[in-house]
Amino acid sequence: MSIPGRHFLRNLVERRALVAQLVRRDFHQRYVGSAAGWLWGIVHPLVQLSIWYFVFQVCLQMELPDTAPTRSYALFVMAGYLPWMLFQETVTRSAGSLVDHAGLITKTVFPSEVVAVSIFLSSMIHHLIGVVLVMAASVIMTHALSPLVVLLPVYMFFVGLLGVGIGWIASSLHVYLRDTGQVLNVVMTVWLWLTPVMISADKIPADYRFLIQWNPMSFVVEAYRSRLLTAAWPDPAQLGMIAAYSVAVFVAGGFFFRHLKRGFADVL
Repeated sequence: MSIPGRHFLRNLVERRALVAQLVRRDFHQRYVGSAAGWLWGIVHPLVQLSIWYFVFQVCLQMELPDTAPTRSYALFVMAGYLPWMLFQETVTRSAGSLVDHAGLITKTVFPSEVVAVSIFLSSMIHHLIGVVLVMAASVIMTHALSPLVVLLPVYMFFVGLLGVGIGWIASSLHVYLRDTGQVLNVVMTVWLWLTPVMISADKIPADYRFLIQWNPMSFVVEAYRSRLLTAAWPDPAQLGMIAAYSVAVFVAGGFFFRHLKRGFADVL
């Protein structure tokens, strides 16, 4: 093997080890000193889901359309909230990640692009627990479980590309503009309500359907519901849209991050 080939493999192994170390560190630091530990990662989304269920189902008596994958509003929201929670956590926590790792970036030769990747992988731990909980709820409430849940890792991969791509953009901007995190919180709040998590896409007026069509997370949310709650095979067009959006954002985010990365050490 040539010398460059050996260097490439060695760097690849080193980065894999670095990512694994960052994932372990991130997961442990989030709950250091907490008695309940990682269980808080389950409690918070369950409380949020319970509030939405009470407001939309009990108070507003929201009815799902006949085209919905389930008649249970609780399952409907739980299945749709899973990918959004993974995406949101990856993006929002990535925003300030470079500032948090300023010591490593300024004092060592540190591949800062792996930070967002490690945050996504750390968030995946909670996500997988949530998927198991929704699967268990589906079995209890409907006495059935779709065998196509085995395809969920495909969608998790694309959510990762989308979240890391936007996370790269947000984190690199945050190095220079510290208001980026605040702006991002507003953007993510608006984005959530433009994604059919609490309501079906059929409930959105026709004049505003374009907001759903241009929203990649709307396709992911609907795909998650179909894989978790039905036995319907994936729609190739839908999967193609998810892949196209995710890859495009990931590549654009990578170029954007690489361009701004040159000044990180000086600014931090």
